[in-house]
Amino acid sequence: MSSGSRHQVSLDAQPRLKEVIDAWAEGLAQALESMADQRPEISWRSATGPIEEIGGSAGPGAESEILWWEQPFQRMPSAAVWIGTPKAAWEYLGSLTLRAAGLETIEPAEARSTWFEILGQSLSLMARAIGAKVGREINCDAGVERLPDAETRQWGLLTLNLPEAALAPLIFAISPKLQELIAKEPEPEADAAVPTVQEPEPDPPPETAIRANPRTMELLLDVDLPVSISFGKAQLALKDVLKLTTGSIVELNRGANDHVEVMVNHCLIARGEVVVVEGNYGVRIQEIASRQDRLRSLA
Repeated sequence: MSSGSRHQVSLDAQPRLKEVIDAWAEGLAQALESMADQRPEISWRSATGPIEEIGGSAGPGAESEILWWEQPFQRMPSAAVWIGTPKAAWEYLGSLTLRAAGLETIEPAEARSTWFEILGQSLSLMARAIGAKVGREINCDAGVERLPDAETRQWGLLTLNLPEAALAPLIFAISPKLQELIAKEPEPEADAAVPTVQEPEPDPPPETAIRANPRTMELLLDVDLPVSISFGKAQLALKDVLKLTTGSIVELNRGANDHVEVMVNHCLIARGEVVVVEGNYGVRIQEIASRQDRLRSLA
């Protein structure tokens, strides 16, 4: 089937493509749950027709009613996904996430960049789902704010239902080339039909295994990170700072019996109690910080 005829088949009529879209929708729900502490109910449906009729002609940019994002994928020329988000939706979802991190005053530019971060996480899961269909690892390439191709006549609407908000649906389109790649079953191995008994190969040395999989966590395990302990904070006027001398006492915002905070690279990861180990101070971990606490510590 040519890419032109494939273009006319609705998205939900292609089982393999439907699974990829479902994976992206689930990834979007997971990203919002982890970053905004709310999990939306998500559903989607296919649609056809000129995409500019639903706001595509507004173009990319902060002032547009539809904020478009084009997501290409590495080593997949002409394969891309477009996501269009109504202004009211990205402003609400970006602000919701930042408020969960403890921010009260939020600029539109901050909400916009936060929405792109949420969208990026969900599209990474879509890339993984695409890789499972084409039989090789697929990663997102650098995206850009751009409208779908002019010939796009097939798209979908994704609805997010939150307890306190009724948002306009997101618009998404998938290039015919990407649909074609997903629909095609991976080629079987040449000798897959004739099973043979082979002697197991010896495990490669560790350095060879690392080179074969550069993304393995083993590359990160020896990285040194700065760890510090926060006993509390205080704010002083400049005139009071200038009065500090030997013996001065600065009152902190943490009680004597409160847990201290364990910071890694300036990010809160745990809380605990101070102990003494062979004459040195230490901290016994009492609780691991939640994602919301970690986001708040970075704000």
